[in-house]
Amino acid sequence: MNIVLLGAPGAGKGTQAAFMVEKYGLAHVSTGDLLRAAVAAGTPLGVEAKGFMDAGELVPDALVIGLIKERLQQPDAAKGVIFDGFPRNTTQAVTLSAEFDAMGLKIDAALAIIVEPEVIIERLSARRTCRICGYIGSVVDEVCPKCDGEMYQRDDDMPDTIRNRLEVYEQSTAPVIEYYSGAGVLVEINGDQHPDAVFALIQEALDS
Repeated sequence: MNIVLLGAPGAGKGTQAAFMVEKYGLAHVSTGDLLRAAVAAGTPLGVEAKGFMDAGELVPDALVIGLIKERLQQPDAAKGVIFDGFPRNTTQAVTLSAEFDAMGLKIDAALAIIVEPEVIIERLSARRTCRICGYIGSVVDEVCPKCDGEMYQRDDDMPDTIRNRLEVYEQSTAPVIEYYSGAGVLVEINGDQHPDAVFALIQEALDS
């Protein structure tokens, strides 16, 4: 089972991906994690990606697809994968589908976690991050529960910045949602609920 997980920043994709990994034994494929790991390991694709990243440029789709194809060869991907953060545009979605067709695979479902923008702004603006270990907590955490470090609000968790991020998401990813709707695999999930309730809807969609 291969799943594309869609949703705006703060929609709860990471939480739901973790639930699906545990429930279905799928591999969690985050393109951000893949890029960082490839760069850290100094692989040929990682070295190439680093050049773009150091220049402040977007890593080309072909290179990201190459990393994904490598990732799919790893043993833990045998039961299927959850794509988190990819595809980000329709070009990537079409390329991913073509590569899957060539490998005899398919995208079984594209889950779009839908959350009202104001709910997301409230969620993310309450988030606090530890300066020392990077732990992510909330406004109630005066000090980091892991290392006693100082908790602060990141610039990208400021309300105005969040609104800009949501606008960018809508412009780039809304067409991806339309693409998967046209392919007949889109399932919209109401994310304005407790994470357990959201996962219950996801299970209902995947098990039907």
